[in-house]
Amino acid sequence: MLFVRSSLHQAWLGSNGVQNKINQEKNMNATRLILTGGFLGAGKTTLLWKAAQRITEKGFRAGLITNDQAPELVDSVLLLHEGLKVAEVNGSCFCCNYNGFIDAAQHIRKETAADVIFAEPVGSCTDLSATIVQPLKKYGKVDFTVAPLTVLADPARLVSILDGGFAGLHEDAAYIYRKQLEESDIILITKADACPAGKADGLRQRTAALFPFATVLVVSALTGEGLDAWLAEVLQRKDAGKRLATVDYDIYAHGEAVLGWLNGTTLLHGNSTNWNLFVRELLDNLSDRFNRINCSTGHVKVIAENGAQYIAGNFTGNTETVSTRGSIDLCDEIRLTVNARVETSPEELDGIVSETLENLAKDKCTVRKLAWRCLSPGRPQPTHRFSEIIE
Repeated sequence: MLFVRSSLHQAWLGSNGVQNKINQEKNMNATRLILTGGFLGAGKTTLLWKAAQRITEKGFRAGLITNDQAPELVDSVLLLHEGLKVAEVNGSCFCCNYNGFIDAAQHIRKETAADVIFAEPVGSCTDLSATIVQPLKKYGKVDFTVAPLTVLADPARLVSILDGGFAGLHEDAAYIYRKQLEESDIILITKADACPAGKADGLRQRTAALFPFATVLVVSALTGEGLDAWLAEVLQRKDAGKRLATVDYDIYAHGEAVLGWLNGTTLLHGNSTNWNLFVRELLDNLSDRFNRINCSTGHVKVIAENGAQYIAGNFTGNTETVSTRGSIDLCDEIRLTVNARVETSPEELDGIVSETLENLAKDKCTVRKLAWRCLSPGRPQPTHRFSEIIE
């Protein structure tokens, strides 16, 4: 519907083109590093999971780097369950811990001889071209080939941004969203499967008109539509970090600070409990609670584990956005990890999530917190910040 099977698409599917490009980089002992940003709830983790699977199917080795302001990260747990090699940089964003980011990339590269590494920065992070891409081009060129900077955009929020609105976010958080788009080499409009018929290509055209410097593509991680076209771009091109955004760090810092962040892991014990239903009810109840008090939700993610089985779920707004995948058989105990990014204070966020969990668990199971952190991000302090493009 959205893409003609172009020469790039055919090159990715065929025996030359992209495949030869990866082989050349393998021979040069360089790993292709694909930095993929985008605001909270844009679908980064799901897309990168599908992309890593597609790369692996072609016979290449792929790794992923996740990133968050605190440990106990749902994305890392989920990707590990999918059998992927994952390194995590927590405690700060990539830009404020550049050395930690490089250490994670080198660890994956050496341990698995990765041909491709996908890196997912914190969803509220921007200025990546100046703080990550340019330093990589200058200092990491021996070990890494840097792909064009991709920024994912959720259609619902993107429409509001294109209309000059705030996408349901605080205006300073919406400022971060716009800056992410402004510095991108590729804008990837996600969740094409959720767009009304005929609307996705119109949205792509509007985005391309407002951001003419970027390649604008549309993708659905659910159906795979557009995935090969995006992979062809990021696996062939070397024109990474073509632009530097002008970022006001006072606004940027406040845009992050308006969000409360919660990362927690609990042990839940019941008696032959239906944990699939429990997870769905937890997400529905949290979504309803945040909507009733008019708290804008960046995202809420959960994953429940019992051995090799898991069920993961998330939402970015009202209960209509709640989705889950996976399943757990009836059993007595699960390990539940919760991540929430909501426009409220850490204290209020802690109270809402803890109370909702305890109320749902009443008469069903006991709750024991293993790790639980609520915070508001500090002011970004990048390790490097380049003021010019490195060729």
